[in-house]
Amino acid sequence: MEEFRRAYARLCAAPQEAVLRRLRELGGAPGRGRLDLAAQSLSLETCGALGRLLPGAAPFAEVVLGDCGLSEEGVKLLLHGLCSNTTVKSLDLKGNNLRTVGAEALGKLLRQNKSIRRLILEWNSLGLWEEGFSFFCQGLGANNFLQRLDLRNNQINHQGAGELAVALKQNASLQELDLRWNNIGLLGGRALLNCLHSNKTLKRLELAGNNVPSDILKAVEQAMDHNQDRQTILSETQNRAYILSKEVLSLKDEKTKQFLDLMDTIDKQREEIARNGRMSAARVSQLQEALDEQHSIMNSLKAKLQMTEAALALSEQKVHNLGELLNATKQEQTSMAERHFMELQQQKQEGADREGRLLRDLSAASEKNLLLRNQVDELEKKCKVQQDQLFQVKQDLTNTTAELKLRAVQAEERLEMEKRRFKQSLEDMESLRVKEVDHMTQHIEASERSMQDRIQRLEAIRIALEEELSQVKAAALTERGQAEEELIKVRNQARLEEQQRLEHLEEKLRLMTESRDEAQNCYLKQKQMVAETQAKVNQLSLHADGLRRRLEELQQDLNSKEEEKVTEVNKVKVELQEQIGHLQAERTAQDGLREKIAALERQLKALSSNHREALLDKEGEISMLLEKLRMKEADISRMREEEAQRASFLQNAIMAYVQGSPLGTHSSRK
Repeated sequence: MEEFRRAYARLCAAPQEAVLRRLRELGGAPGRGRLDLAAQSLSLETCGALGRLLPGAAPFAEVVLGDCGLSEEGVKLLLHGLCSNTTVKSLDLKGNNLRTVGAEALGKLLRQNKSIRRLILEWNSLGLWEEGFSFFCQGLGANNFLQRLDLRNNQINHQGAGELAVALKQNASLQELDLRWNNIGLLGGRALLNCLHSNKTLKRLELAGNNVPSDILKAVEQAMDHNQDRQTILSETQNRAYILSKEVLSLKDEKTKQFLDLMDTIDKQREEIARNGRMSAARVSQLQEALDEQHSIMNSLKAKLQMTEAALALSEQKVHNLGELLNATKQEQTSMAERHFMELQQQKQEGADREGRLLRDLSAASEKNLLLRNQVDELEKKCKVQQDQLFQVKQDLTNTTAELKLRAVQAEERLEMEKRRFKQSLEDMESLRVKEVDHMTQHIEASERSMQDRIQRLEAIRIALEEELSQVKAAALTERGQAEEELIKVRNQARLEEQQRLEHLEEKLRLMTESRDEAQNCYLKQKQMVAETQAKVNQLSLHADGLRRRLEELQQDLNSKEEEKVTEVNKVKVELQEQIGHLQAERTAQDGLREKIAALERQLKALSSNHREALLDKEGEISMLLEKLRMKEADISRMREEEAQRASFLQNAIMAYVQGSPLGTHSSRK
């Protein structure tokens, strides 16, 4: 309020002290939303300043300018500022002698303003000029926000009442209209009564002191009562419809929320299942890659073994005595193969036993599923019995959602336990496999290095021996030539030398046999190591096959759990669809009730229109009978007057006759 006062003082060159004082008093008062300048004579400059301050969101909800002696221009400026105001709800312009310009400004205000609900125009002269009042009535007809209008003592005649009737036919928001102490008369009252047939929002119409007949006043009161009853019925029906729509919307929201929550949980479970599938697929791919690597390592080892076997075959060609040893090794290999075959049969029997156990578990699970299905059938029967009440439906929904959540939690816990076990087993197997592979690779590499070193040494010895043999042969040839030449001379010496050389060669042959024995021993050791590596490789392959079977079993368990979840979700979806169907049936029933209500409203409207028409017909007949009674009474009074005149004439004539007769003279003498 202080800012408003300062703005007023700034806009006015010569602000009025009384207005400033009043604004200061209002600033200190508790009611901050009221601008009360009643009984303050406002100048044109003050009106212009207020008109510039009031547009927009002014800090007032009520403006009181009664008995301010406003001029036509001042009223125009004030109302022009209020046209774009959005906060003022009540406007009081009582006792300002508003006329043509004021009526036109008020019409413009009613056309443009959308916030004023109460307008007091008591003790003005709006009805003096027909053009200005017609413009005011046009603005009233175009307004759909005003609820109370006070037009007491505004010199409104029957033509102004007709303009008001036309405006009331167009207006759909006015509830109270006060037209007391005007000059409406019979014609204006009839016009207002006729407009009430189309106006259903007006609840209160005051017409006292307007020379309106009592029958019209009674008809207006009846129309007002009918409008009030209609408004109460409409408000009750609207409240009921609003309550029903609220309940339906709340039910819809609850159902949609529950359905969305279920769908979210289902989507989350699907995502988790897909994530677990991807993780398991990734693990399987990793295991497959590891197996492929092992296969590649085995292939490389096989290639190396083939190369060693080729080298050994070459050595076998040179050493014929190693065949027997090879036959012995072959027999050992056959015995090892038989032992491996027996182990494989034992593993197959164990796998068959595991399959039997799994089949028994599956049969037990199927029996459990049958029991659960029987329980579900019993629950469905109970649900069908309890579908008559909405509250019990809500309880069933909450119970089913809780069970679903519990089942989902249990399934998630089972999945997590299986995942943990699977992860732990995989990690253990991976660690064991890595350790064994590292150990085997290290051992095989060391054996390969030792074998290669020994082979190289044997090759060097063989080459040296061949060179020595070639040298010995050459020496023997040369010596033979010399011996043939000097056979006779040095036979004894040659024999001695040959004996020495033979001893030397025997020593070399003994050394060669010892080296051959050592090579055979190394070969046997290598064969044993190769057999051990093959056995370990077979064990690793069997272990990998077991891991694959375990992965397949886990995948089957996951698929069965997914199928169980899908069946449970489908059951829940079916239950939800049934409940949604029941809700839709209830909604159709509510729609039928709404249609019945609408039909009853139409019947009420038809009955009210028929009743109104009958009342109007009766009122017209009553008015015609009253007019006939008035005419008869006038005729009777006229006849009485004529008879009285005739009687007076006869009496005068008789008196004159009596006075003029001799009897009259005689009586006068007496």
